[in-house]
Amino acid sequence: MTVGQYVIALVAVGIGALAQGSVGFGFGMLAAPILAIVDERLIPGTVLVLGLTTAIFVAWQERGELDWVGIRWALVGRVLGTGAGVYVVTLLDQDQLAIALGVFILVAVAMSVAGWHVEPTSAALVGAGTLSGMMGTITSIGGPPMALVYQREQASKLRSTLAGFFLFGASFALLTLAVTGELSGRQVRDGIVLLPGLVVGLLASRRLGKYLDHGWTRPAVLAMSTAAAAVLVIGAVA
Repeated sequence: MTVGQYVIALVAVGIGALAQGSVGFGFGMLAAPILAIVDERLIPGTVLVLGLTTAIFVAWQERGELDWVGIRWALVGRVLGTGAGVYVVTLLDQDQLAIALGVFILVAVAMSVAGWHVEPTSAALVGAGTLSGMMGTITSIGGPPMALVYQREQASKLRSTLAGFFLFGASFALLTLAVTGELSGRQVRDGIVLLPGLVVGLLASRRLGKYLDHGWTRPAVLAMSTAAAAVLVIGAVA
């Protein structure tokens, strides 16, 4: 990377870390597209390395609020959704799938705004995990389904539980890339080189998170979910 590309990448990573550390998700959605423009070799290995680091930090920072039972049920769905996503991609048009998933999230957000919500039961978490796995496999954006299920929970519980969920997901994805030979040493080194941006973003997220905790976390989740859905739909249509 040139100096200019490195600065842009640092800013992108910092913004992604700020979002994930304060709201609970958004790193991949915000950082990955910019990093792909800077250097396509940063995708997906470097993004996953940085995403895993972010998840570890957030999960550890608020480890007392982790919903381990919820994470286990969501991971069951994640495995099912990842497999389903891989299978569906081989059968259907990826853009059409992205539009369908984006519209589904928009409908879920609209229903949430109207007052409807889902409790984080085992069935709901398996469903959210499945949808997250499918979205993550097809579009690399898997946070909204889980965030919408936890939107009415305490902010620290939402952030830490999503971080725990992403931690296992990113670890599995990195392991898969390593076993198949798709994770290069350069991608890992680039992740280490971009850590300063990640650290700044995560430190800033602690201050923003405290502000959002005063009744603004749920609106932030709904806004981020809407943005993610819009990115999917507009990207597919374009």
